[in-house]
Amino acid sequence: MFERIIAVTVGSILIGIGVNGFLIPFHLMEGGMIGVGLIAKYKWGFETGLTIIILSCPIYIFTYFYNRGYFFSSIHGLLLSSFFIDILKPLRTAFHVPILTSAIIGGSLIGIGIGLMLRYKTSTGGLDLLAQFFSTILPLNVGVIIFIFDFFIIMTGSQLVETASLLHSILAVSFVALFTTYCTYSYTEK
Repeated sequence: MFERIIAVTVGSILIGIGVNGFLIPFHLMEGGMIGVGLIAKYKWGFETGLTIIILSCPIYIFTYFYNRGYFFSSIHGLLLSSFFIDILKPLRTAFHVPILTSAIIGGSLIGIGIGLMLRYKTSTGGLDLLAQFFSTILPLNVGVIIFIFDFFIIMTGSQLVETASLLHSILAVSFVALFTTYCTYSYTEK
């Protein structure tokens, strides 16, 4: 139990750093509910973390009735990661790295954070929770499923960002998928 609390806290902090320190300064996109939260931020100025919570509610209601184990093991991941995404806003001006470096670092931090949380059967929000569910019924790693979701969200958000940002966003999402897959795969192999 203590290990799970540490994993969720560290994972949430890594996600908050990745989103605020490396994605938002360049208006880079992400996938999943984080990506949807970023779209709401870029388009209307909404708080990313709060948007994630609100939009995840229907999925969590479904999960509550379908699999209460997923619900109870993931609700704290949603709340804590959303909290850190919003509370770490000051990091948006903390790092001064080129956009390519920002996409790689931001994607890597988010992927490690998500992967760490998924190791302990928790998630950051609705679409990660759905990916975790789908990985139990499909012969695909959860990181691959998350990548598929992310691709569609990136394409939707591409209307809000410049072509250069879109290409770097795709790179960031690739690093999210790579590190999420690595973290979850290396854990299941032990």
